[in-house]
Parts: sequence; C-alpha cells; structure tokens
Amino acid sequence: MKDFIYSILYWLADLGYIGIALGLMIEIIPSEIVLGYGGYMISQGTINFVGAVIAGTIGGTIAQLFLYWAGYFGGRPFLEKYGKYIFIQKKHLDVAEDWFKKYGNGVIFTARFIPVVRHAISIPAGIAKMPVSKFILFTVAAIIPWSIFFLYLGQILGENWTKIKEVAGQYSLPMIVIATVLTVIYFLIKQKRKS
Repeated sequence: MKDFIYSILYWLADLGYIGIALGLMIEIIPSEIVLGYGGYMISQGTINFVGAVIAGTIGGTIAQLFLYWAGYFGGRPFLEKYGKYIFIQKKHLDVAEDWFKKYGNGVIFTARFIPVVRHAISIPAGIAKMPVSKFILFTVAAIIPWSIFFLYLGQILGENWTKIKEVAGQYSLPMIVIATVLTVIYFLIKQKRKS
C-alpha cells in the first residue's frame, strides 16, 4: 500500500502545482504527505513557495467542498452508506456533528487542525445548510496556514521530507491551542455584536 501511495505521489509531483492541488483534492494521500513533498520540491527549485501555497489552498478547499455538498445534498444516511469509500467512518461523523451542533459555524476553522474531525467537519456543515460563502471563508482561513506549515517543514527537511509526520507531531498541540484561541475570539466578537 505504501509503494502504491508513493507511486501516485511521484506521478502527481510531475504535474507541479496542478499535482499538489489534485493530491489534496482527491484525498487518497494525506495532505501532510502531499504538502511535505511539495516542500521538498521547493527545496529542489522545481516549484516556488507562493505557487505551492496557492495550489494547496485551492486543492484543499475543493476537497472540503465535495464533502460539504455530499452533506448538503446526500445527508447523513448517504454518508453512512458511502462514507467508507472516502475514508469517513460513522464515528468521525458522530464527533464532527456533535462539535458542529455545540460550537456552530466557527468550528469549521478550528476543526481543520484536529486529526479526527478535520475532514468530517465539512459534512455536518453541509447537512446544516451553512451558507457556502461562510464555509469557504472559514475553510480557506484554516487551509492557508496548514499549507504554509507543511510546505515549510518539507522545505526545511529536504531529502528527509518523509519524516514530516514525526517532526510535525511536536507542533500539533500548539496549532490546536492557537486555532482554539482564535475561535474563542471569534465567538466573543460574535456575542458582543449580538448584544
């Protein structure tokens, strides 16, 4: 399986920026790996950093829009039946739906930094008929720093880019904390406007 994933990754890499966008769009390979290899390509001078961030943002946003529309048009029964084909399990749906009900639209941003619900959170947003413009705004706001972070790590690691998950692990908690703080600030501003 690992060889199959890497063969797809190298094929995508030959496509440059389009390959990064496609890799994130189809979600066969974890985004950390796609972006990590993108960072390695930057270190080799094959592509540039800004172009890679743009490609990552476009691909990542489109991938989440697919899940949003699946929730919007198909609903939970559809996803419980077919979610396994896109690596979404029932337990992921349960957690994401609970989070969305509890925290509302702002959780779309925070959840992008948390492994279990990162992709699944788009589904309850679609089911709840969250305005697509707001969904895209929160999604892009999270995907840009995510792309920058993993591209930068991949660039720094260079030929050791395959160790990206191990290196990124030590930054996971700070990223979650920062995302949570930003979400709390968002909710406080929202509450102040209401009052």
